[in-house]
Amino acid sequence: MSFAVLAKGAATIAAALTPLAWLAGAGYDRPPARDPIAVVRIDPDAFAYRLSGEFDRDGQPVNAPQRPTRFERPFFMMRTQVSAAFYERCVAARACAPLGRGATARRDAPAVGVSWRDATAFARWLSRETGEAWRLPTDAEWAFAAGARFNDDAVVETVGSFAQRWLAKYDQETALAHALPAAPQPFGAFGANERGLEDLSGNVWEWTDTCFERQALDAASRPAAPPVVNCGVRVVEGAHRAYVSDFIRDARAGGCSVGAPPSHLGFRLVRDERGLVAAAIRLLRGAGKRG
Repeated sequence: MSFAVLAKGAATIAAALTPLAWLAGAGYDRPPARDPIAVVRIDPDAFAYRLSGEFDRDGQPVNAPQRPTRFERPFFMMRTQVSAAFYERCVAARACAPLGRGATARRDAPAVGVSWRDATAFARWLSRETGEAWRLPTDAEWAFAAGARFNDDAVVETVGSFAQRWLAKYDQETALAHALPAAPQPFGAFGANERGLEDLSGNVWEWTDTCFERQALDAASRPAAPPVVNCGVRVVEGAHRAYVSDFIRDARAGGCSVGAPPSHLGFRLVRDERGLVAAAIRLLRGAGKRG
């Protein structure tokens, strides 16, 4: 075998292994060929996660319990929300529904007026474009990545009926959001958290892939019955946690299940580790066939 053949084979394998570099701790932030995507590595750790959804005990509403949650593997999250210009590329490819009238394809500002269905369509398109696996984060992943920017949605436990609790929650959420600007701001306007993720808990709420659940608890805060799961409603995170029907693009016009409605709906994605591994394996197999 000639030196030229060996050199070509080594270069092909090195290129194939590039997406796997972060597995060795180097991190992976090379942009796809057609568009730069800045990501932040979220290292594995444990944290106390307050479950999403609505909970009751003896027929009375209560705060969701906190559960110790641990991520065993690192994951990568987009540093900012998906921009309007980036989303427009998916629209141009006829893989995403157009944004609402008056939206501008800005590169320095997030796409808003986006439903969960729009966000998942974009994730499918981006996965096809890059050969990687992109998806919406779970609510637990978003809360963990947000760190100090995550706002606990517990209310005072002395609140009694569901109606009283709804009013208390509305007041709490309104207080969190009252100082936010009316229009979505350019990237970086709300700064970065301790992990380097920008604009968390700003005036753009972000879709997660977590379904809305109702859960009855026993006296020890354990499930008293199987949860009632509604995947037509998804959890969104921002200045406060909210629950919005998956087809809604503007929760202010309806579709928010409880509390103060989010002002602007956008999203950022997580890159799935298994997608990178699969892409590298495909490249290696292709190199072997060509050799």
